[in-house]
Amino acid sequence: MRKLLPILVLACALAMTARAEVRSITSDDFRREVFDYRTDTTWRFRGNKPCIVDFYTTWCGPCRRLAPIMDSLSQVYKGKVVFYKVDTDQQRDVARYFGINSIPQVLYVPAKGKPALTKGAYPAENIVQIIDEFLLGKKPKKTK
Repeated sequence: MRKLLPILVLACALAMTARAEVRSITSDDFRREVFDYRTDTTWRFRGNKPCIVDFYTTWCGPCRRLAPIMDSLSQVYKGKVVFYKVDTDQQRDVARYFGINSIPQVLYVPAKGKPALTKGAYPAENIVQIIDEFLLGKKPKKTK
């Protein structure tokens, strides 16, 4: 049992560090990792995996309800989709560029092609559908 304890502790530590997450980014990060709206005149995604950018504020109730959904989905789509969040109160430059005047708003950015912006806190199943079909190009499931 004593020999198993260090292995168990190490396994738990590795599992915790491998956890995907929604990363909070600044306007500078956004320009470096997603799109440089100051220099590029047409859309040119700078990432290599599709991403989601959650525009939020800390005082917004719907934003707080959306946050755990995004956290959970970042686990489900780990390695396939990158999840970011931008505090529009703190990062007004990027919010202004995208015309964010109500929150939450979510920017879905495919690896190739133009992004799509949604307004409001969508339920998890709607976000999953957007990720699967729009970002990952999966065919919609047929219902009987």
